[in-house]
Amino acid sequence: MNIPANTIQAVKADTKIHSELKTEFLKRYFRVVHGLFAVLLLIQFLPDKLTTETYVSYVIWFAVGVEIFTLILSGFIKKTASLNLFTDIVGFIYGLLIAWTLATAKFNLLKAALFPPPGKVFWQFISDYDKILVNIQSSVGIILQGYLLALAVAIPLGLFLGWSARLGSAATYISKFLGAIPPIVYIPYGIALLPTFRSVSVFVIFLATFWPVLAGTMSGVMNVEKKTIDSAKVLNVGKFTMMFSVILPASLQQIFIGCNQGLTVSFVLLTSAEMIGAQSGLGYYIKNYSDFGDYTRTIVGLIVVGIVIVIISFIFNSIQKYLLRWKQ
Repeated sequence: MNIPANTIQAVKADTKIHSELKTEFLKRYFRVVHGLFAVLLLIQFLPDKLTTETYVSYVIWFAVGVEIFTLILSGFIKKTASLNLFTDIVGFIYGLLIAWTLATAKFNLLKAALFPPPGKVFWQFISDYDKILVNIQSSVGIILQGYLLALAVAIPLGLFLGWSARLGSAATYISKFLGAIPPIVYIPYGIALLPTFRSVSVFVIFLATFWPVLAGTMSGVMNVEKKTIDSAKVLNVGKFTMMFSVILPASLQQIFIGCNQGLTVSFVLLTSAEMIGAQSGLGYYIKNYSDFGDYTRTIVGLIVVGIVIVIISFIFNSIQKYLLRWKQ
């Protein structure tokens, strides 16, 4: 019996498609990260050496939630590099939880008062959820106020100073000098002059952001390619259009470098400032409970600070990538 050639080709094509789909499925869903998830679950059933409650169920629910999220997102991430990065991050979290659980609840290698088991930290986070949200809102609000105010002042001023070669050169050295002074030293003056500690914190964040953004903006303006400016002049563009439609976009890369520096320093300074005299905020939350020796809540605060910084940095980097998409 002779089988038509087109039927054979169709069967081969169908077999190839099934093989490719199977390979793609295995690449996406059979990864080391899922093995680490299984290990994390299994060690939760080992006997505890701690006499206090370890809240094992909280670790299990957290791990299951992360794993479900990972499996769902694995089906939507198209780029292999992005999928690898995502699963590597999740794998690191699983690995950290495995080591943390073994060193605390299961083998009691670390002092329990200083290093509580992860389940207890998750339990404490849920218990203090409302309180943590209030402190996040306080800290993020201060960051946004001081940071955005600094951008609103530093970028236009940097464009103006950088456009003038003479003013720009002098202002560069002045900004380097004033920017080298840690903004936290102005806190005593701010407390004496400003009405509330919140306004002092906003002022400190403003200073932390202003100088690097000003320096980055001036540097960007002064290093714009001459042919770009000459091309704009040929078109007889006005000063306003030249400044904000030609010079500003060409300077964005340097401006974002200053913005990144300001954002990083702002988080450090805000946490430090809140530890000194604030009555709210993540820094206050950490300092307040560490003073009472409550290291479970201290670790909760540290983790929340890290999560908030990562989220804000991700949003900032997404905005930067979007505005600089023409560079790619």
